[in-house]
Amino acid sequence: MVNYLGVWTLFKKEIMRFLKVYHQTILSPIINIILFLAVFSLSVGGQIKTIEGVPFALFMASGLIMMAAMQNSFANSSSSFVMSKVMGFFGDYLVPPIGALGLLFAFTFGAILRGICVAIVAFLAISIFVKLTIFNLGYLVFYLVFSCMFLALLGVLCGVVSETFDQMSAMTSYVITPLTFLSGTFYSTKALPEFWHAVSTYNPFFYMIDGFRYSVTGYHDGSLTVGVSFILIINFILACILHQLIKKGYRIKS
Repeated sequence: MVNYLGVWTLFKKEIMRFLKVYHQTILSPIINIILFLAVFSLSVGGQIKTIEGVPFALFMASGLIMMAAMQNSFANSSSSFVMSKVMGFFGDYLVPPIGALGLLFAFTFGAILRGICVAIVAFLAISIFVKLTIFNLGYLVFYLVFSCMFLALLGVLCGVVSETFDQMSAMTSYVITPLTFLSGTFYSTKALPEFWHAVSTYNPFFYMIDGFRYSVTGYHDGSLTVGVSFILIINFILACILHQLIKKGYRIKS
């Protein structure tokens, strides 16, 4: 039996948590990526008109939108999970019969929704400065939803293994940020030396940024088929691992 009311209540709580402070959770990331776009456009936009045939501003904007959505999905699930552990009220989630799957669903999809909200607002805000279009709606929805899902699941994993906010911050600094910046957000991986281009193909963030960029611009560096398969597989594996960890109460019930 699934406790639909309990899952829905926790999911709604996750949504209201970031909507109540929308200026911090939604608007602030938009300001950051607009500043990124402005700095890069003003500093090198005059020398680099296009990247692989795509206008420089459009190439940058598509990557920045996806980067913001992914980072905020991770931030939502990781901070919510760690906060509940540090402040000592995670046990309240274990009292009602929500179950491991229900907990994973609520935290993950609450984070996905925040990532999608950030992406939509970012798309609308950047459209004021850069002419954005939707080249392929199907790929756009897939990459946005499943990329945010992967980061949301990573956030839950970070929440499970972290006992303090410092540990959560360390994972953000040492894992999430480097992988994001090395994913081709600001450049085409085809411009990299052969070795580093090969290394980038093992970075899941590369396929997520690349696929979303294709959905907006029609250009992609890597294989879309490989990207879709890779994202589905790693999401499934990560979800299964997290389900077992939460079910066993790893670093939760102690």
